[in-house]
Amino acid sequence: MVNEYVAVDVETTGLNPQRDRLLEIGALRVCEGEPAETLSVLINTGIPVPARIQELTGITDEMQKTGKKAGEAIREFLEFRGALPVVGHNVSFDFGFLKQAAVDAGGSFEAEAMDTLKIARRVLPGLPSKTLGAMCACYGINPGNAHRALDDARSAHELLKKMWGEFGRADPEAFALQTLFYTAKKQSPITKSQKGYLNDLMKYHKIEMNIRMEDLTKSEASRMIDHIILQYGKILR
Repeated sequence: MVNEYVAVDVETTGLNPQRDRLLEIGALRVCEGEPAETLSVLINTGIPVPARIQELTGITDEMQKTGKKAGEAIREFLEFRGALPVVGHNVSFDFGFLKQAAVDAGGSFEAEAMDTLKIARRVLPGLPSKTLGAMCACYGINPGNAHRALDDARSAHELLKKMWGEFGRADPEAFALQTLFYTAKKQSPITKSQKGYLNDLMKYHKIEMNIRMEDLTKSEASRMIDHIILQYGKILR
């Protein structure tokens, strides 16, 4: 097993990298098997944090306002990661959001990885739950502030060490690096006509939204317009 890598976790506003947004990136650089440096970046998405995400993560709208722009955050992560492989629990999920953010910022992100969820499924098939929380409980790992990115990245690192110590000699192939794949398409920004119509809809229906309209993508603006029309109706001339 490689002993130099970056353990990573992200918090997001939803489950779809092309529709939802990065909210937080946490990363732990590991050298010679031991933690060496950390990165924790909160991101200002420009849109309200969904209530269910606030309940899960504790990240509020006020907190995210102190965060960085997504492009700045992803560039900071890519510099921190360098060319090291990555580790995470269900790391394909994290990779999809990170790669989408990288592409949206005009960059790219490719990586090889060890996925502690896939490893757990292989070496512990009889365990009823293999969520990160359940795995931490199984191995006596302190999860810290669960569902915050840096603490979850730390937990993934500790879990990898525990499973390697127990199963590495018997099944080293379970810990082999795997190439991650995700096809990302750069998101187009809101159009001038969308911005004008959305502004008109909000004024017409006297709707107040805590958003930075210029940060919306074309698809987000389209969904927001459709939602307002469905709920409040069209503008009657």
